[in-house]
Formats: sequence, structure tokens, C-alpha cells
Amino acid sequence: MEKKMFCFQCQETAGCTGCTQVGVCGKKPEVAAMQDLLVYATKGISAVAQQLRKEGKKVDRAVNHMVTTNLFTTITNANFDKDVIVERIVATLKKKAELLAQVQEKEGLPEAAKWTADRADFPQKAASASVGVLATANEDIRSLRELITYGLKGLSAYTKHANALLQDNEEIDAFIQSALAKVLDDSVGADELVALTLETGKYGVDGMALLDKANTSAYGNPEITKVNIGVGNRPGILVSGHDLRDIEMLLKQTEGTGVDVYTHSEMLPAHYYPAFKKYPHFIGNYGNAWWKQKEEFESFNGPILMTTNCIVPPKDSYKDRLYTTGAAGFPGCKHISGGVGEEKDFSAIIEHAKRCAPPVELEHGEIVGGFAHNQVLALADTVVSAVKSGAIKKFVVMAGCDGRAKSRNYYTDFAKALPKDTVILTAGCAKYKYNKLNLGDIGGVPRVLDAGQCNDSYSLAVIALKLKEVFGLDDINDLPIVYNIAWYEQKAVIVLLALLYLGVKNIHLGPTLPAFLSANVAKVLVDKFGIAGITTVEEDMNLFFGDAAK
Repeated sequence: MEKKMFCFQCQETAGCTGCTQVGVCGKKPEVAAMQDLLVYATKGISAVAQQLRKEGKKVDRAVNHMVTTNLFTTITNANFDKDVIVERIVATLKKKAELLAQVQEKEGLPEAAKWTADRADFPQKAASASVGVLATANEDIRSLRELITYGLKGLSAYTKHANALLQDNEEIDAFIQSALAKVLDDSVGADELVALTLETGKYGVDGMALLDKANTSAYGNPEITKVNIGVGNRPGILVSGHDLRDIEMLLKQTEGTGVDVYTHSEMLPAHYYPAFKKYPHFIGNYGNAWWKQKEEFESFNGPILMTTNCIVPPKDSYKDRLYTTGAAGFPGCKHISGGVGEEKDFSAIIEHAKRCAPPVELEHGEIVGGFAHNQVLALADTVVSAVKSGAIKKFVVMAGCDGRAKSRNYYTDFAKALPKDTVILTAGCAKYKYNKLNLGDIGGVPRVLDAGQCNDSYSLAVIALKLKEVFGLDDINDLPIVYNIAWYEQKAVIVLLALLYLGVKNIHLGPTLPAFLSANVAKVLVDKFGIAGITTVEEDMNLFFGDAAK
């Protein structure tokens, strides 16, 4: 069967090899082609920007923001709107032409840096051998290039959120553009690409630190919080995604309107920040992880605001209630515009909410979170004492993503089977597999410590490094920490690369290893870092805990 597209950037890719007819995510071939072309154009403008830096010229922040937004737009489940993606390609080519006019030495630039086209040429270009994943013939070079590119997509998502809070880091932006230029360069071999992969992890740590600083400077340090999972009796707006600046603007604009605000999926941790607790109409969290949208958005009754990924193609019954903003987009859904530093106008979604019935209650009660690094370090004496006394024998990092595959029930069963002297450290929507289980506490320390969004995985690294210091260890791998991480998309890739850069070994990834890892690249990761997959709960319990699991 002829391939209409090729994409293998997420965990759910067809057959764990690649989507070739239509994306499992719902992405159509024509959208996939335009996303490939946007990435290609972004690599081109990055190569030009890096040449300008080599010539001692300044690259404007607007270019940096364009690069990160372009990459964010192509993350899994973020944007399905072909016309919007084409507009981004046009804008990128136009800006690239302006930069190219400033470059003195053009001879060494790759073809992507010089390519220009009108809109009619896009389909032919996207289908050509010079664009897309399969443009790289050598499987191992392709694997490394894509691993780096997906890491850069995740890193761009983090920096984009920091940019929204007026935090920038030119060194990170320069690295992103330099790395994008290198994956175009056929003279860069496998060994150099392996080194670049680890360097991407280094900047992943820096990017997460930048976002942590941006969030905590704006909204305070997350604190232990009980979050309501029931509903009120007024109309509401449901906010999904990751962008805290968006929810801040919405909360301000909904004050006194009679409209309540709820979080969904990855926006749950907004409740942990002190700055948002002053809003009495910030009711709680509605529903679960992103993949349950079709049933949960249906019953919410009011409009939904998608601030980032993860969008599931909506049912017609609620499509008119789905709004997007930022890098997110879906054809036929209303988009709320606004760039970095701009105040967005949410009046349309607020007026829409006023015409809707209150949400149907799915569940009631509370869940507890807010265990980011500042809060956990405040409890350090309690935690360290529990470890020294033997009350806490091990920590298990179960961060990452949730998804619809039945194989992911492994993580619920794994959490249930953990020895009672074990504490889970989590961040990301993977938490929804076990954060509503009654796992209890150990001497007042909850057995599930939720640090926040996947964006907040930095906290887990900070906690591990602090424990290493407290216990006087030379090697982070001597800590009583097990890493059993569920992954789905590219933000999880940058978290993985960040952990590898920090020296963490023996990380287990599931439900499957990435399809974009060739056999040889996977072997490098196994041999050098002990990367492994998962098996059954029983076998993995025995591997991680031995007799203590029985």
C-alpha cells in the first residue's frame, strides 16, 4: 500500500513502526505533509540565524519565538489546522528571506536555508525526497536526527511557556537553532549526533529551569493543595493544556461574570499555585487525562479552551464549544489570538459559557498535589528521617504521559502492587493512572507526590539531586530511586534526554520503546545508560524490589 504520510514521533504510532495512511492521533496526510514542511522551513531559518550569529550579528527575539512556536505547532495533538500551518510556513519563509539578505557567507548554507516558494509549491515540496523523516536514508542517522528533533520540540514547548511570561534565554534559543541546522548537515556523523543528543538533554535541564523560574516568579511556589473534583451549579469554562498565562488571563476576565473555571488533564496543577487561589470561581478539576475528552467534554456542557496539546479530534456535538489558542488549532474551531506579552480577549468564550448549562458531575471528592521541589524540600527532614528509619525504602519516579492504549493499565496495576514502604514521585498526566487510588501515606508523607505538569519534571530532578547531596552520595544512581516512566510525545523525550544528561541510568520506558529508535541507536542507549522497556507488573516488581515485592 502506498504511503500517504510517515510519522512515528509518538508512542501510539501505528504498529509501533509509523503512521502511513492517517495518524492514530487523527492527523490527516495533508496536515502531516505541511507539518513536515514547517519543520523543514524552521530548520532552514535556523541555519540562517546561526550563520548570522557566526558573523557577529544579533538575531531578534521574534525569530527565536518563531522557531519555538513552529516546533510547538508540530507536537503531537497540538495543531490539526492545515491553513494555519501553511500561514506559519509563509511567515517563516518571508522572515528567512529577510535574514538571508543580511548574511555575508551563503555558500555553506544548506538547501533548506535558501529554499523559497509560493503557496502553490507546498504540496510538491512536502512530497519531495528532501522533506520529512524519510529524507534521511541511513536508518541510524535518521534515528538520531529524529531523536534530537523531537527533543527540541519538547524543549521548544517549555521555552514557549516561559516566553509567555516574558522570560527568555538567548543561549537556549541559539542552541535550538544550532542543533536544527546540524541535523540538516550530512557531514555530521553518528558520533557527533550522539554527543548532540546529550547536549540537547543539557539544554533540556536549562529550559525546564527557565520555565520553573518563570512560573514560580509569576505565581509563587506550588504548595500542598486539596483540589475539588466535583462541580458547582453555575456555567463553566474548562481549560486544558499547559499554559498558565492563559488561565491567569481567563480567571481575571471571568471575575464577576457568573462563570466558573475548571481545569482538565495537564492544567490540574494550576490549582497548586498560590496566585490562583484568590479566585473563588476557580472551582476545581474536571475529569481525567487528555484521551477521555470525547466523553468528558460532552458532559461538561460549557465551552472548552485548549491552550496547547493534547487535542483529540472533537465530536460534532461539542465542536462548536471547543476553542483553541497559542500553538493549538483545529479546523472549524474558534481560535483566540494573542502573541507574547499581549493580553488575549476571552470575551467570546465567556459569553458562550453564559448560555450553557452547568457541568454534569462525573465524580466528587478531592485529590492532593503540589509537591514541586520547593514544597518537598520543605519536608526534607521528614522525608530523610523516614528513609533513614526504613519507613520509606524506595521512591519510584512514575512521571510522563497517559494514553488510551489498554496496555497503559499496567501503570495502575503497578502502583497498586508497590510495597507499602514505597513513595511515587510523579509529574505529567501519567498521574491519572493512580492519583485517585487510596494509597495512603507513610508517616504523614503521601505515597503519591505530584510535582505538577510534564513541564514540571524539573522538580523531580531537583529533588533527586538534593537527596543525593543530603545522603552524601557521589552517584545519583546510588539513591533508592527506581525510574518507571510512561511516555507519549515529545515533551517526554526532552525529559528523558535531560535525565540522561544528569547521569541517571536504568530508566524503564513504556508501554513501548520509541519507534524512532533504530536497533543500533537503541543498543547505544541500552549499553551506555541501561535504558529498558517494561514487561509484566509481576516481573518488574521482582526486578525492582526482589523479595520486598512479595
